[in-house]
Amino acid sequence: MTAILGTIALLAFATVNVVFEGTGRFADGPLADYASGITVMNWLVVGLKLLGAAVLMLSVSARASAVAPTVMTLLLWGAFGTFLIYAVGTIGEAVAIAAGITGRPEQIDAAGVGYVLGAVFFATCFGVVAVSYSRRCGWRPVPIVLGIAGAPLLLAVILVLAPTLLVALGIMPPL
Repeated sequence: MTAILGTIALLAFATVNVVFEGTGRFADGPLADYASGITVMNWLVVGLKLLGAAVLMLSVSARASAVAPTVMTLLLWGAFGTFLIYAVGTIGEAVAIAAGITGRPEQIDAAGVGYVLGAVFFATCFGVVAVSYSRRCGWRPVPIVLGIAGAPLLLAVILVLAPTLLVALGIMPPL
């Protein structure tokens, strides 16, 4: 059930990015100069969300045998680690805003709270499914450690390397 709920939520979350692109949400306003870069990033995260949904469903599917248990273990624990770090980071950011350290408390709105809760929800889903899968298929410490250790690398690629590359390619101006 956790895998199904996580998959549905990831598909809904990906749909938000598709709607952003379909409506040209960032084409005007204060982020207009970054619209091309935001488009690339939106499609990148749509792909990652779809991959996450596929991994969740494959982990509980009879077709899971098509994916090597080592690979599935790596993907599940990597996704868990990624969402866990992201959830902790967004909670830290919310606390800093609420405390007035970075920004103003009135900047916290329902969408922002929902975003933080979403990160926690996805970390929880992937954690539960990763533990369940590991119990069913046998604990494999190497892919578990590699998945969790790779999480900061994936976040660095998404949050630092990709935007840096977009700036270097002239797709968006420097941040």
